[in-house]
Amino acid sequence: MISSARSNTWRSLLAFTVAQVLLVIVVSWLLQRFVWTDDASASAVQASAWMAVLVQTVTFAIARLVARQNVIAGWGLGVVIRFATVAFWAFLGIKALGLAQSPALLSLVVFYFVSTLIEPLFLNA
Repeated sequence: MISSARSNTWRSLLAFTVAQVLLVIVVSWLLQRFVWTDDASASAVQASAWMAVLVQTVTFAIARLVARQNVIAGWGLGVVIRFATVAFWAFLGIKALGLAQSPALLSLVVFYFVSTLIEPLFLNA
């Protein structure tokens, strides 16, 4: 029974990660094609895409593991982690990497938003 639950967790994590990566690639392409078209902005969008995929994968895994005991706690912890990374990105990450500020920050929030929309489809799987 425990092995089956772990297998389902890994399967859900893999499915969410693949779906999220595909979604972030599409949104990233749209942002770079129609919103921020210069090279500096494109680099900022790409860096934010990597950050979003990494953080969303970790928060999904946490939510999936914690959801067995308390769904709201898992969701709330994910929200706190996302807010913390947006603050980190705004105050330290963007400057340290020399990224264009507006595209980096706004695209990170967009990536979090769109990947959070698909998250419930995989949490209950």
